[in-house]
Amino acid sequence: MTARSVDLSIVIPVYNEADNIEPLYAVLKAVLDASGRSYEVIIVDDGSKDESYSILKRLALADLLLKVIRFRRNFGQTAAFSAGFDYAQGNVIITMDADLQNDPQDIPRLLAEMERSGADVVSGWRAKRQEPFLTRRLPSTIANSLISWATGVPLHDYGCSLKAYRREIVKNIRLYGDLHRFIPAIASWMGIQVVEVPVQDHPRRHGKSKYGLSRTMKVILDLLTVRFLLSYSARPMRIFGFVGLLSFGVGLAINLYLSIYRLALHRPIADRPLLLLGILLNVVGVQMISMGLLAELIIRVYHEAQGKPIYVIKETIGITEDWL
Repeated sequence: MTARSVDLSIVIPVYNEADNIEPLYAVLKAVLDASGRSYEVIIVDDGSKDESYSILKRLALADLLLKVIRFRRNFGQTAAFSAGFDYAQGNVIITMDADLQNDPQDIPRLLAEMERSGADVVSGWRAKRQEPFLTRRLPSTIANSLISWATGVPLHDYGCSLKAYRREIVKNIRLYGDLHRFIPAIASWMGIQVVEVPVQDHPRRHGKSKYGLSRTMKVILDLLTVRFLLSYSARPMRIFGFVGLLSFGVGLAINLYLSIYRLALHRPIADRPLLLLGILLNVVGVQMISMGLLAELIIRVYHEAQGKPIYVIKETIGITEDWL
């Protein structure tokens, strides 16, 4: 089978979801068949340790529209999405989770909004989340507000995996770490239009959630990364240099004051903590400027040689190398 363009590609990462795969695929296939569009479903087994892959293999051998990618180990959800994007042939690429909390019945709503508004990204918004308030919904609300403010791309629900992207959006971004939830923000440099659509959120029926409060700190650190990428990835000297010059300038002012104090008033300054502060600020300033110069060199290398993959595939079903 050769690569071909289809209307829709559904990309679903899977990690230990054996109980959810068959009911999810049954509903998903019914929705896609009823849509009247050509489609493919790409499910990425992210190193599952349960029976997920054997179930996927059985389903894929019975349905040529299901493509399966199996990782050698668990590389994470971002890597799974990235692999799905690399192999997806659809003009519109839809992402969703495999835990049955995202409802395939909402896919036509995303597509209708994309056609109506002409948006490049349609993001699902779980307006009525079926999760505990204190441990899940409240931290999520705070995180979404912070992300929207920091990135300039306002969304109510960055954490919802149910999203629709035009092909050229996901084909022109590179993901790493845990940045999959920030795709709309990362892609904003292209001048994209993002809209939201309320979608259903069902409680998890099988398996165990992979997320908890521990994810909050990771999200904050990832947000700092995204903010840097959006504002300073092309010119890191602007942030390192600014901080360095500020630190060096304050240190220089302190040392100049102490020098005048020593020369004019003939007072000792060797035992003053302010002298140590001034010297420290000078040193930090030089270090920050040096880091900025090194970052500039690294950025040049990054843009010229960014070929290292973030995942390793063990085997595939229904996919050949000419898909890439």
